[in-house]
Amino acid sequence: MKRRKFFWHNISPTKLILGGYLSIILLGTLILMLPVSTRGSGSTGFTDCFFTAASATCVTGLVRFDTFTHWTYLGQAVILALIQVGGIGFMTVAILVLMLAGKRIGLSQRTLMQNSISAPQIGGILRLTRFIIFGTFTVETVGAVLLSFDFIPRFGVGKGIYFSVFHSISAFCNGGFDLMGGETGPFSSLTGMAGNWYVCTIIMLLIFLGGLGFFVWQDILRRKWRLSRLTLQSKMVLSISIALAVGGALILTLLEWNGEQFQSMSAGQRILAGLFQSVTVRTAGFNTVDLTALSESSIFVMIFLMLIGGSTGSTAGGIKTTTFWVLCASIFATFRRKKNLELFGRRMDEGITRTASCVLMTYLILVSVSGVVISAIEKLPILTALFEAVSAVATVGLTLGVTPSLGMVSKLLLAFLMLCGRVGSITMLLAFSSDKRVRNSKLPLEQVQIG
Repeated sequence: MKRRKFFWHNISPTKLILGGYLSIILLGTLILMLPVSTRGSGSTGFTDCFFTAASATCVTGLVRFDTFTHWTYLGQAVILALIQVGGIGFMTVAILVLMLAGKRIGLSQRTLMQNSISAPQIGGILRLTRFIIFGTFTVETVGAVLLSFDFIPRFGVGKGIYFSVFHSISAFCNGGFDLMGGETGPFSSLTGMAGNWYVCTIIMLLIFLGGLGFFVWQDILRRKWRLSRLTLQSKMVLSISIALAVGGALILTLLEWNGEQFQSMSAGQRILAGLFQSVTVRTAGFNTVDLTALSESSIFVMIFLMLIGGSTGSTAGGIKTTTFWVLCASIFATFRRKKNLELFGRRMDEGITRTASCVLMTYLILVSVSGVVISAIEKLPILTALFEAVSAVATVGLTLGVTPSLGMVSKLLLAFLMLCGRVGSITMLLAFSSDKRVRNSKLPLEQVQIG
């Protein structure tokens, strides 16, 4: 008997992934548009709801309205659900539902899952799915319990538990959404916790773990914490993640040591603030200091860190740490006149530099064009516009205070950048490219001088 084929069987995995995220965003938009999702009378318009849903699903954190003071508990629950689905990937959730329903997971679903999380191979994809689900909820639960020791005495039992769960999920999924607007003022993020080592440390750990990636977790546990036996990718991710966190903290702390924001802080609080911003700026979107009061030098450093982002297969965005490592290794190899890229005693594939360069150039083009457009439309300084554009495409969620006042065109442009950042630049390019086969013949070779 001939098996019936549905229309989606002829659609490429990249297009299905993009369509899946758009469907989730539209569903969240429709729910947020309901009057019961908004505090007070009336409802929120389509553009603002779409922007919020896109920001939550793409785990970015850019907001048009303060999450706590504008949205009801239903609206906040919808945002939290979108963050969770966007953080672990909609295909992970879809396969979990099929597994719980006892349905057979076919090759097409496994292929979609592989493309969705950038898995190296299709074999063992269901085992990896279980690991992602179990690991995510375990870490989020532990994070919520730890946060509750501070939040319950501060806000009461019910509100303390709710705040703990919300911020644990938002931090681990690198969402950047917060509920502190009702405590320290709208759009305040975690500025009220600037000197709280306990809360800041837990949030930073959740962000860091979420940004490492599920493949690195699995590798560390499989090797029983023997770091010397880790795969090349895991070694690259861990080394560059730690280096960026420490290096970024050192640079930001030194640049702002005598700045407006740090003057009222003790030495320990200044170090904590610098470290927190270094960790969160790469993808999470929380902040403990007023970003608008930082120097232009610090803003530029933060743009650089945001663009790098987290790691492949994680809840983070950006060009990814492995891409940055490959580009740096390519520079060193060129200086040393070495043909192959070598790191940690291993040689990498010859075509990886081309892929890394493609990713970087795609992000730079998106950021440059979007920054110029936003600057021209909104009459903003170019550095401010670039900051917003990088924050969106790297799914960071930090803002210099201009996001709430942006016009419709700028909001839709940022929503597009957030979707590009969450789905991935390569996936977006493949989704919009033709499916024509590559020809086997080669054109005549001619040398071109570079540099």
